[in-house]
Amino acid sequence: MAENADLLALLAEMKKSMEKGQEEMRKGQAEMKDRMEKGQEEMKDRMEKGQEEMRKRQEEMKNQIQSHVESKVGEIKDHVSSCIEKIEDVQSVKREIGEVKGEVERKIEEVKDKVQGKIEEVEDKVQGKIEEVEDKVQGKIEEVKEKVQVKIGDLEKRLSELEDRPINFPSNPDLTYSRPTVKSLTFDGQTSWTVFKTQFDVVSSANGWNNRVKASQLVASLRGTAAEVLQGILSDKLTDLMTIENALEARFGDSHLTQFYRTELKTRRQKPGESLQVLAADVERLMSLAYVECPQDVRDSLAAQYFVDAIRDEDTQHATRLMDAKDLKSALAYSMKYEATKTVSKTSRNVRSIEVEDGTGKEKDEKFDCLLKTLEKLLNSHVAGKRNTPRRNPNVTCWKCNKKGHVQRECQTISPNQEN
Repeated sequence: MAENADLLALLAEMKKSMEKGQEEMRKGQAEMKDRMEKGQEEMKDRMEKGQEEMRKRQEEMKNQIQSHVESKVGEIKDHVSSCIEKIEDVQSVKREIGEVKGEVERKIEEVKDKVQGKIEEVEDKVQGKIEEVEDKVQGKIEEVKEKVQVKIGDLEKRLSELEDRPINFPSNPDLTYSRPTVKSLTFDGQTSWTVFKTQFDVVSSANGWNNRVKASQLVASLRGTAAEVLQGILSDKLTDLMTIENALEARFGDSHLTQFYRTELKTRRQKPGESLQVLAADVERLMSLAYVECPQDVRDSLAAQYFVDAIRDEDTQHATRLMDAKDLKSALAYSMKYEATKTVSKTSRNVRSIEVEDGTGKEKDEKFDCLLKTLEKLLNSHVAGKRNTPRRNPNVTCWKCNKKGHVQRECQTISPNQEN
């Protein structure tokens, strides 16, 4: 019984403690609820304050952006306005430049006209002065010529007196030579060295000079730029003929122009108004420069061919080529005869036409007919004689294949370059 009472008492206490705990729990829940409500109200107030601040900041940022954009737009408008003003200024400057350019061009034309007029006046004055100077120079030249003639006469007189006097020369063989019988030449570098060398060799041979005397005479004959060559020769070599000739050949020789002269020969054509004699002389001159070391028979044949190719009149050229001349002289003679015959034939036709028009065809000039017949007989006999002669010199050598019987332009040999 006592144990049940204790148990009941324990249960009563437990019940009281549970009730007390429940009461405390209810109080705690009430306090928690109050706190939560207060927290929600505080959170709501904070959120409202934050949203209000956000709206204020957005308004401030919007105002700042709008003001910044407005300022930038104003700056852009100002810049565009300034650019437009500059463009207008540039256009106005361009117009001014165009006006100034036109004015400058007009001024230049005026100055050109004035300068041209001044130039013409100066040219007239210079031409007059030149003519005056030429007259004075010509007069001086005549005076100098007269004085030189007098001096030459005095020198010849003295030479004749000296020739009559006996002179004993030293026995040195280098200094003994016969008295010159041909006058020495002079070379100034303006004429052909090859021509002068040929003339000098002829004079040396005629006077019987040895190499030492020829060297001294050659040195004494140099003038102007030719004498300047001696400055590059050692003093002990001034008596060596070979050294002096080699120096002059290197300075004034035309061996390096051989190909140039050959090209000029190939392209040479008779000029309007140029006679056949002048053409033949020029061809012969070019041949002597272009084919110096060529055999004489080959040179003659080539000269005739180049002369025929250079003839301007086609009929004369064709007829002369058919004649197949062996040298330049024969080709020139035949071409001149052919042109003379052609001219006479034209004159005869003109005379006959005049006679027919005048109604006096029966009256002819006997001398003219006789001359015409004589020329025709001469031409026919010349052509017949040429037909009986061989058409090509069999000793002619081709420079391309080195075979005889034909020249280079008729060679049929194919070169290695043509095969490729």
